[in-house]
Amino acid sequence: MPVLTGVLALASVVHVSPLGVGEGDGSSARPFRSLPRARDAARRMAKPVTIELAAGDYRLTAPLELGTADSFVTWRGPARLLGGVKLSASAARVHKGSIVVWDLRAAGLTNFGKFVSRGFSRPTAPAHAELFFQGRRMTVARWPDSGFARIAAPGDPDPPDDEHGRRHGRLEYGFSFTGDKPAVWRSYANVWVHGYWSWDWANSYEAISFFDRDKGIVKTAAPYGLYGFRSGQRFYILNAIEELTAPGEYFVDAAAGKLYFWPPAPLVSGELLISELEAPLIRIDGARGVTIEGLTLEATRSTAVEINGGTKVRLSGLTIRNVGNHAVVVSGGTSHAVRDSHIYHTGDAGIRLSGGDRATLTPGRHSATGNHIHDIGEWSRTYNPAVQLEGVGHTVAHNHIHHGPHSAVILTGNDHLIEYNDIHHMAAETGDVGAFYMGRDYTERGVVVRHNYFHHNGGYGMGSMAVYLDDCASGATVYGNIFYKTSRAVFMGGGRDHTVENNIFVDCDPAVHLDARGLDPRPVWRNMVYSTMRERLEKVRYLDPPYILRYPPLVAIRPYMDSRQGVPPEGNRVFRNICVRGRWMNIAERARGVKIEMEENLVDIDPLFVNEAEGDFRLRPESPAWKMGFKAIPVDRIGTGRE
Repeated sequence: MPVLTGVLALASVVHVSPLGVGEGDGSSARPFRSLPRARDAARRMAKPVTIELAAGDYRLTAPLELGTADSFVTWRGPARLLGGVKLSASAARVHKGSIVVWDLRAAGLTNFGKFVSRGFSRPTAPAHAELFFQGRRMTVARWPDSGFARIAAPGDPDPPDDEHGRRHGRLEYGFSFTGDKPAVWRSYANVWVHGYWSWDWANSYEAISFFDRDKGIVKTAAPYGLYGFRSGQRFYILNAIEELTAPGEYFVDAAAGKLYFWPPAPLVSGELLISELEAPLIRIDGARGVTIEGLTLEATRSTAVEINGGTKVRLSGLTIRNVGNHAVVVSGGTSHAVRDSHIYHTGDAGIRLSGGDRATLTPGRHSATGNHIHDIGEWSRTYNPAVQLEGVGHTVAHNHIHHGPHSAVILTGNDHLIEYNDIHHMAAETGDVGAFYMGRDYTERGVVVRHNYFHHNGGYGMGSMAVYLDDCASGATVYGNIFYKTSRAVFMGGGRDHTVENNIFVDCDPAVHLDARGLDPRPVWRNMVYSTMRERLEKVRYLDPPYILRYPPLVAIRPYMDSRQGVPPEGNRVFRNICVRGRWMNIAERARGVKIEMEENLVDIDPLFVNEAEGDFRLRPESPAWKMGFKAIPVDRIGTGRE
């Protein structure tokens, strides 16, 4: 083991380079070649220490593990940490037609991973060996080549009713399809099917256990997905070499160690990567004051960065792309920050932040700020948002979030702040979904959604909401946002004590929705209120401190819990909003007898925007909105500020 020179020890800087020669000593003239050697050297130095990573690729076959001994160390540089193998275009051989083939073992890859069931309600699991070309995830050979086929009928001879008027076939019976057929396969062993089996907000990948091509019958393997099969729902089949029929598709023959690929462009036009590492690229446990800055993290089958416990770890200016699971997962600890980073092409979520104590309402104070996040959830298509919050007291601010199949922000817990985010083109493939979503808990209060720009979000089937306060979620504040060309801009699904104030709604249908599902006598809703919701109230002891002190309106729920006649959506306030075109309010029938405080809303009166045609929704000095007390929305602060 090299001895640290006096100069290096005094400088508190360690140098690393993929071009390092021999042992090295960590100086700029003789840098270390490996990251673990640099880490170990820094551990023996007085803190703080900076580890400078020279430009180039660092291939990791195991995580870079950082712990308490690595506190107050900064890792920075224009380097790339790779969890995969680079393939040479010259090593490819023509298979047939436009399809080329590699010998993966000759390229240094021996672990090809495996497909596992992923998606709604499934635990996070490492991806299979994935191919990336020209910086993008390629497509596992599939039928149809794009879009979806449709379930003609469930195989169940007597599908049960779901209490919403729909019938869902039991999963063990499979389903049938008609029309075009896939190719003739040699075997359906390890052929998979992906679908939205019952609902447009719940997808999963399931192994095929039986397939009859001529009759169009598919059965999936236990333990199955959830909810059953319903006629008209979407699916496609994947991981059959016979379906490698379009540019951009590939197939890994694990038994033979071969990769087959139909490149969408000449191979020499872009880099080819295949993922290998089945663990995080960086794992940080219990550390304080660690900074990771300026790196690119790519091509792991798992998550790029995992942080457990500790405090004040900062991830800054990173590029995280082409990962099998999440970009960043934070579990516990306090005051961790993900900032000014570019996150895209993730298999699962972007950033997941969990921390704080719901029993005591102690905040975790994690934050995701100034990030550009897009094209997330490319495998697990639902409930894997750009940012997910759990616990108490986290902040999501100044992010630009766009182009995803489901939600931008999903949260559980209390006292979170969502502000100054530009959110658009979400919910591209799913329905009954919110660009922002929380739901099904009367006690998850204190959430503030303010000064965001929600626009041009999509939705399939039932469509999407911009701010979705689902299933009696309560106690949120929606203030000073701009909603443009989005359906159901603010959706209050039976909840209580929300404040919707000082927002601008343009071309929304409707701007504000309120229903009273907590009063619905049907078993599906009564069970939600008096089973799930009651359990969550009691779990946090909602009538005792700190909850009853922080959120006094909780006391009003007690009589309704005792009466078992339902819980009305009381305490909602809709003040000083602007609504232009579209539709203003939709109040569902059961909610029409419940008092809603509504004052000073400017509806279908020209508010005199500065330049609506150019998307400038600032108000001119002569706007009538000022007279009702409307406050200026700081539009110049929305987004990352870099775009």
